Amino acid sequence: MDFRGKTALVTGAGQGIGYSVARKLASLGAKVYALSKNESHLAKLVDEEKSIHPVCCDLTDWDSTKLKVAGIGQIDLLVNNAGVGKLEPFLIASSDAFDWIFNVNVKAVMNVSQVVASGMVERKHGAIVNVSSQASQAALKEHAIYCASKAALDSMTRVMALELGPHNIRVNTVNPTVVLTELGRSAWADPQKGGEMKAKIPLGRFAEVDDVVNAIVFLLSDNAAMITGTCLPVDGGYLAC
Repeated sequence: MDFRGKTALVTGAGQGIGYSVARKLASLGAKVYALSKNESHLAKLVDEEKSIHPVCCDLTDWDSTKLKVAGIGQIDLLVNNAGVGKLEPFLIASSDAFDWIFNVNVKAVMNVSQVVASGMVERKHGAIVNVSSQASQAALKEHAIYCASKAALDSMTRVMALELGPHNIRVNTVNPTVVLTELGRSAWADPQKGGEMKAKIPLGRFAEVDDVVNAIVFLLSDNAAMITGTCLPVDGGYLAC
């Protein structure tokens, strides 16, 4: 795959999946803008990949985000990776948690994508990948708000694909299972908790970061030129059961 001559924006690029996506796209020739609200994470990323352009931004600030994204200029490839979660049983799930999770996982995606897709419409090309989750399609204990936010993201992605398709813009999601980022390893380290989840995955393991990165890069590439409006599980078969 060759992304030379393309400009990419990756949100949530300070760590985890977004960090690796930004580095992968840069290695494949793209001019990469990496967005995160954490300056130290961005500094580490740029130290490792000098060609990456950092964008420090809090996605929960609607107006500031719109201005910063618009200031980047032409964007050909967008990866809406930033996401948050908080585990709360349904009966005590809080309003604050709901607002925070939906603001980042859904509302911020709409905000960033509106700015970026407007430019794509003018140029009649572009590709967007939204990072969702198997939780959009499977009920997980204490994940009521998170599951709902990712289901909303999947639905919004399909509408984006429908409306932007006539302008030669493709929009898809990847829907991973547990991913072994630093946070993922910590969150699922308990043998009982991790074992129960892993037992439901036919391939018998959690996803490595590269498993998700490779799926995202494929969907951004011309190899996926006829794929839009789809939710691609990267889950080892979890949703097939």
